[in-house]
Amino acid sequence: MNLYCQDESRFGLFTRAGKGVTAKGIKPVCPFQQVFQSTWLFGAYSPVTGDHFHLELPHCSAATFQIFLDHFAAQQPDELKIMLMDNGAFHKAKCLRWPDNIRPLFMPPYSPELNPAEKIWWRFKRAFSNKVFESLEQVSDFIEQQVKNLGRSSVCSICGFDYFLTAKHYWTIL
Repeated sequence: MNLYCQDESRFGLFTRAGKGVTAKGIKPVCPFQQVFQSTWLFGAYSPVTGDHFHLELPHCSAATFQIFLDHFAAQQPDELKIMLMDNGAFHKAKCLRWPDNIRPLFMPPYSPELNPAEKIWWRFKRAFSNKVFESLEQVSDFIEQQVKNLGRSSVCSICGFDYFLTAKHYWTIL
């Protein structure tokens, strides 16, 4: 059995403005483009073991979430995955077929601060800021590099909220 925090985030060609360092009183100049093409990264992160799973998909919908669930269930199929997630409408779609080894656990509405997966997106988006990508393939390459750089210890330190870590010894008993 393992606990995973799940979320999804959009990455696209529209430049995400971020902080820049300049001399006092000087406005930073950053490259910018306004192109509305994007891809979605679905992710699940275990604050207990540091295991993580990512899947990049072209849209965010019940159909693509089902694809994510099916692929995620196939990773370590003997493990029961308790998946903490928000109340997105597609997370509760009637058409979803929940795999036998995944159990959803929904957070209270309007509480993204309770989902550690949001902190993973902060890290990815900080690296994504102030960059211009020529194509979605370049965005995908960027995402792939970010995922490669995300080790188990990083997931544990980023997602290891106190309420998970204090309950960690209960997971080993179960």
